[in-house]
Amino acid sequence: MRSLFVASAIAMATGSAYAATQDPIAPPSPRPLGRDLPVYQPGEGGEPQAPAFENPVGAIALRDAVALALLHSPDLAAFAWETRAREARVLQAGKLPNPIVSVLLEDFGASQIDGIDASSAAVQPQTTIQLSQLVELGGKRAARKELAVLDRDLAAWDYETARVDVFTQVTRAFFDVLAAQETVALTERTMQAVGEVRQSVGARVAAGAVSPIEETRAEISLAAARVESEQARSLLGAARGRLAATWGSSEAAFLSAVGDLGEVPSLPTREDLLARLADNPYLARWAAEISQREAALNFERSKGVPDLEVIAGYRRFNDLGSNALVIGGSISLPIFDRNQGGIEEARTRLSKAFEQRRAAEARVAAALAEAYGALTSAHTAVTSLQAAVLPGAQQTFEAVSEGYRLGKFGYLDVLDAQRTFIGASGQYLRALADYHKAAVEVERLIGAPLNAVRSEAAAIEEKE
Repeated sequence: MRSLFVASAIAMATGSAYAATQDPIAPPSPRPLGRDLPVYQPGEGGEPQAPAFENPVGAIALRDAVALALLHSPDLAAFAWETRAREARVLQAGKLPNPIVSVLLEDFGASQIDGIDASSAAVQPQTTIQLSQLVELGGKRAARKELAVLDRDLAAWDYETARVDVFTQVTRAFFDVLAAQETVALTERTMQAVGEVRQSVGARVAAGAVSPIEETRAEISLAAARVESEQARSLLGAARGRLAATWGSSEAAFLSAVGDLGEVPSLPTREDLLARLADNPYLARWAAEISQREAALNFERSKGVPDLEVIAGYRRFNDLGSNALVIGGSISLPIFDRNQGGIEEARTRLSKAFEQRRAAEARVAAALAEAYGALTSAHTAVTSLQAAVLPGAQQTFEAVSEGYRLGKFGYLDVLDAQRTFIGASGQYLRALADYHKAAVEVERLIGAPLNAVRSEAAAIEEKE
């Protein structure tokens, strides 16, 4: 019995020593985009513990909207729980196999031959208590743990990708709200301007200076402006609902989004953006993916080495009152199965991963080129409309409207100037919205805010 207890103590001590030296959990570092904002963290004990939620009211800024979504997005929470689950898998992968205790009662009830002493009988009742321990060879446990650690890192990269996606989704929805608010304000200003023209037309019709048909046209223009204003308000309501949905709310309680839609800073160069592609979490993930598949190949190779089972026990000869020790071991002979198929499959998947990384790099580079093209196009449109088209259209409309009141222009001239001004204003708002959406997409692809890229480029220029 003493040997049994000693073997058990050695096995438990070995397992405890390994558990005490577990590597700390070290997930990948967050990308610069939104890194300073708090995110959802799973609760202890595997129980969902979402932070207290209060639907925002009043005005809301972009940072507040993003912070709400990162804390309360159900999609992001699901990725966080998956990371926690794989952390538990790392813990389990490093555990030693449990020892096995077995009790064997042999030759009980065997018939004794009359006249033969029990001590010399060929068959004697005996009891065997033995402890067996599987000893994993070939570095299986280390390979299994390394594979689990890299699986956890992949889940952490998936979480980081989802976090950046949530940041992008909220930012895009926020600028949709800003653009919708500006569109509503534009339609209100348009209604006011059309209403003033309508009053001028009414005054000239009353004085008999123009035909009543012009008053009818003015009424139609005013009615059309009211319809556009109602449509703009409806689109604003939908945009507010989409923004509220990003933080899990079914109703938009906030009154307005606060931000400067007209802020259009200078653009970084495409080379500066390409240099930041390493911060893209989807691309950074592939380094961990290749390491994980290399670890999977090592694990499959280790499975080709047979394990050793060691047996030690105690045997009691009941009739003789004698004790004996039992020692043994067993190992399979790797003659037919050396896990050749598993090794070849893992090797093939590793080769596949290299090609998938190349494809991912090409896709991200193409997406960045497309997003940067859209960004530069929108930037050019905004600056051109802001500098020349919009001021000229507004001045022309105001001058023609005043001239119409003085009888210098006809109503068709007023309508033409009005359409030009309204069209240019709408085009300007669309260009602003396109610019900010393209900027958000570029930031998603490089994993960093454009302001940081511009600051770094400026600092490099100063040093040079």
